[in-house]
Amino acid sequence: MKKGFLLLLTFLMSLTLGAQNSIRYVTANLNMRTAPNTKSYIITQIPKGTPVAIEEDCDCAWIPVSYNGHIGYVSTKYLSKHKHSYHSTRPLTKTRYYTNSRGHRVQSPTRYTSAPAGATALCNDGTYSFSQSRRGTCSHHGGVAQWLR
Repeated sequence: MKKGFLLLLTFLMSLTLGAQNSIRYVTANLNMRTAPNTKSYIITQIPKGTPVAIEEDCDCAWIPVSYNGHIGYVSTKYLSKHKHSYHSTRPLTKTRYYTNSRGHRVQSPTRYTSAPAGATALCNDGTYSFSQSRRGTCSHHGGVAQWLR
Protein backbone atom coordinates (compact mmCIF):
# COMPACT_ATOMS: atom_id res chain seq x y z
CA MET A 1 0.00 0.00 0.00
CA LYS A 2 2.80 2.43 0.93
CA LYS A 3 4.68 1.55 -2.28
CA GLY A 4 1.63 2.35 -4.43
CA PHE A 5 1.09 5.62 -2.59
CA LEU A 6 4.73 6.65 -3.11
CA LEU A 7 4.53 5.81 -6.82
CA LEU A 8 1.36 7.87 -7.17
CA LEU A 9 2.92 10.78 -5.26
CA THR A 10 6.06 10.66 -7.42
CA PHE A 11 3.95 10.62 -10.59
CA LEU A 12 1.86 13.61 -9.45
CA MET A 13 4.98 15.59 -8.52
CA SER A 14 6.48 14.96 -11.96
CA LEU A 15 3.29 16.28 -13.58
CA THR A 16 3.43 19.40 -11.43
CA LEU A 17 7.08 20.05 -12.27
CA GLY A 18 6.41 19.49 -15.97
CA ALA A 19 3.50 21.94 -15.89
CA GLN A 20 5.72 24.64 -14.37
CA ASN A 21 8.22 24.28 -17.21
CA SER A 22 5.52 24.63 -19.89
CA ILE A 23 4.63 28.27 -19.13
CA ARG A 24 6.69 31.26 -20.27
CA TYR A 25 5.99 34.97 -19.84
CA VAL A 26 6.20 37.48 -22.68
CA THR A 27 8.70 40.27 -21.91
CA ALA A 28 7.59 42.69 -24.68
CA ASN A 29 4.59 43.07 -26.97
CA LEU A 30 5.31 40.07 -29.18
CA ASN A 31 4.17 39.05 -32.66
CA MET A 32 3.01 35.44 -33.03
CA ARG A 33 3.83 34.23 -36.55
CA THR A 34 2.84 31.38 -38.87
CA ALA A 35 6.46 30.25 -39.33
CA PRO A 36 9.68 30.64 -37.32
CA ASN A 37 10.98 33.80 -39.03
CA THR A 38 10.27 37.55 -39.16
CA LYS A 39 9.04 37.45 -42.76
CA SER A 40 6.07 35.17 -42.07
CA TYR A 41 2.48 36.31 -41.52
CA ILE A 42 1.61 37.76 -38.09
CA ILE A 43 -1.26 35.80 -36.51
CA THR A 44 -1.72 38.05 -33.47
CA GLN A 45 0.21 40.21 -31.03
CA ILE A 46 0.73 38.89 -27.50
CA PRO A 47 0.84 41.64 -24.84
CA LYS A 48 3.83 42.02 -22.54
CA GLY A 49 3.48 40.01 -19.31
CA THR A 50 1.12 37.43 -20.81
CA PRO A 51 1.72 33.76 -19.95
CA VAL A 52 1.98 31.43 -22.97
CA ALA A 53 2.09 27.64 -23.11
CA ILE A 54 5.03 25.86 -24.72
CA GLU A 55 5.31 22.15 -25.50
CA GLU A 56 8.91 21.74 -24.37
CA ASP A 57 11.92 23.87 -23.52
CA CYS A 58 14.58 24.22 -26.21
CA ASP A 59 17.76 26.14 -26.94
CA CYS A 60 16.39 27.63 -30.16
CA ALA A 61 15.64 31.05 -31.67
CA TRP A 62 11.93 30.36 -32.31
CA ILE A 63 9.44 28.17 -30.46
CA PRO A 64 5.80 27.18 -31.09
CA VAL A 65 3.41 28.55 -28.44
CA SER A 66 -0.29 28.45 -27.69
CA TYR A 67 -2.09 31.69 -26.87
CA ASN A 68 -5.80 32.61 -26.92
CA GLY A 69 -6.69 29.61 -29.10
CA HIS A 70 -3.93 30.39 -31.61
CA ILE A 71 -0.84 28.29 -32.22
CA GLY A 72 2.16 29.95 -33.80
CA TYR A 73 5.84 30.81 -33.46
CA VAL A 74 7.48 33.47 -31.28
CA SER A 75 11.08 34.49 -30.78
CA THR A 76 12.55 32.99 -27.61
CA LYS A 77 14.40 36.30 -26.98
CA TYR A 78 11.11 37.68 -25.60
CA LEU A 79 10.17 34.80 -23.29
CA SER A 80 11.04 34.38 -19.62
CA LYS A 81 10.52 31.60 -17.09
CA HIS A 82 9.71 34.18 -14.45
CA LYS A 83 6.81 36.60 -14.31
CA HIS A 84 8.04 40.18 -14.10
CA SER A 85 6.26 43.04 -12.40
CA TYR A 86 5.36 45.86 -14.79
CA HIS A 87 3.88 48.36 -12.34
CA SER A 88 6.34 51.26 -12.35
CA THR A 89 5.52 54.28 -14.49
CA ARG A 90 9.09 55.61 -14.41
CA PRO A 91 10.48 56.18 -17.92
CA LEU A 92 12.98 53.55 -19.03
CA THR A 93 14.64 55.96 -21.48
CA LYS A 94 15.56 59.64 -21.39
CA THR A 95 12.49 61.85 -21.80
CA ARG A 96 12.62 64.06 -24.90
CA TYR A 97 10.22 66.68 -26.27
CA TYR A 98 9.22 68.08 -29.66
CA THR A 99 7.07 70.93 -30.95
CA ASN A 100 3.93 69.67 -32.70
CA SER A 101 2.20 71.19 -35.75
CA ARG A 102 0.13 73.45 -33.48
CA GLY A 103 3.27 74.87 -31.83
CA HIS A 104 2.82 73.00 -28.51
CA ARG A 105 5.70 71.31 -26.70
CA VAL A 106 4.86 67.59 -26.40
CA GLN A 107 6.75 64.66 -24.89
CA SER A 108 8.22 62.35 -27.52
CA PRO A 109 7.20 58.66 -27.43
CA THR A 110 8.95 57.18 -24.39
CA ARG A 111 9.40 53.62 -23.12
CA TYR A 112 7.63 52.94 -19.79
CA THR A 113 6.77 49.70 -17.97
CA SER A 114 3.06 50.67 -17.85
CA ALA A 115 0.88 53.46 -19.24
CA PRO A 116 1.89 56.81 -17.67
CA ALA A 117 -0.50 59.70 -16.99
CA GLY A 118 -1.13 61.73 -20.15
CA ALA A 119 -0.21 58.97 -22.61
CA THR A 120 -2.59 58.79 -25.57
CA ALA A 121 -1.35 55.67 -27.40
CA LEU A 122 0.82 52.60 -27.08
CA CYS A 123 3.11 52.33 -30.10
CA ASN A 124 4.01 49.00 -31.75
CA ASP A 125 7.63 49.30 -30.53
CA GLY A 126 6.46 49.43 -26.89
CA THR A 127 6.79 53.20 -26.37
CA TYR A 128 3.94 55.41 -25.15
CA SER A 129 2.94 58.45 -27.20
CA PHE A 130 1.68 61.75 -25.79
CA SER A 131 0.42 63.07 -29.14
CA GLN A 132 -2.39 65.63 -28.98
CA SER A 133 -3.83 64.61 -32.35
CA ARG A 134 -4.17 61.21 -33.98
CA ARG A 135 -2.47 62.23 -37.20
CA GLY A 136 1.07 60.84 -37.36
CA THR A 137 0.94 59.32 -33.87
CA CYS A 138 3.65 56.64 -33.49
CA SER A 139 4.64 57.12 -37.15
CA HIS A 140 8.33 56.50 -36.41
CA HIS A 141 7.54 53.79 -33.85
CA GLY A 142 5.78 51.15 -35.97
CA GLY A 143 2.30 52.69 -35.79
CA VAL A 144 -0.32 52.61 -33.04
CA ALA A 145 -0.82 49.31 -31.23
CA GLN A 146 -3.58 50.66 -28.96
CA TRP A 147 -5.28 54.01 -28.39
CA LEU A 148 -5.47 54.89 -24.70
CA ARG A 149 -7.96 57.76 -24.84
